[in-house]
Amino acid sequence: MENEFLIKYSDVEICQQELVVLKNVNFEIKKGEFVYFVGRVGSGKSSLMKSFYGEVPVEIGEAMVLGFDMVDIKNRKLPALRRKLGIVFQDFKLLFDRTVEKNLEFVLKATGWSDKKEITARINEVLAQVGMSNKGYKMPHELSGGEQQRIVIARALLNKPDIVLADEPTGNLDQQTGKEIMDLLFSIVAEGTSVIMATHNLVWLESYKARVCRCENGLFTETSSSEE
Repeated sequence: MENEFLIKYSDVEICQQELVVLKNVNFEIKKGEFVYFVGRVGSGKSSLMKSFYGEVPVEIGEAMVLGFDMVDIKNRKLPALRRKLGIVFQDFKLLFDRTVEKNLEFVLKATGWSDKKEITARINEVLAQVGMSNKGYKMPHELSGGEQQRIVIARALLNKPDIVLADEPTGNLDQQTGKEIMDLLFSIVAEGTSVIMATHNLVWLESYKARVCRCENGLFTETSSSEE
């Protein structure tokens, strides 16, 4: 990125169904940073994350994401933006009618990959990165919750994104499995990809120190993990 910041929001308002859920959002993130978004369910943290990839529009303030102006972005530009982002959903959103490998292949083909050898090589790379090298032939229902989340993270990494957005990635997992996912996310940051993680599990903030931004009472503020 030529710009210093991958994301830079200044005085942004986030709205859902014409209701302001967050105001005065001032936020930026650089390459290789990990940032928590914390707050109760309904506090606006997921809506803010969705605004980064154009699912929630930004109409007030200044909002740049990976060189795209989110206030003026056209729908035809969204696929190019979304290819630069990896998204990890709490509820996985895997396709249960096909194997892990076919899940990943589907995403690559949908984002313009066509060479079969390159597709296979990239799938093998991301499965190795998340510790799932021997699971490509499995169906999603044959995997544990933690294994499914690793596949979701692998899927998010397929197009070598600048930023991974992780919305409650440990929300449906037990503590030990959640810890393994946190270790994995921090290993991704160590390799230069930024991660923004929405969570209401404040235990992670003590074990895995990083920047903390709070969504509360309609306001977005940055705090430090030591205040939690």
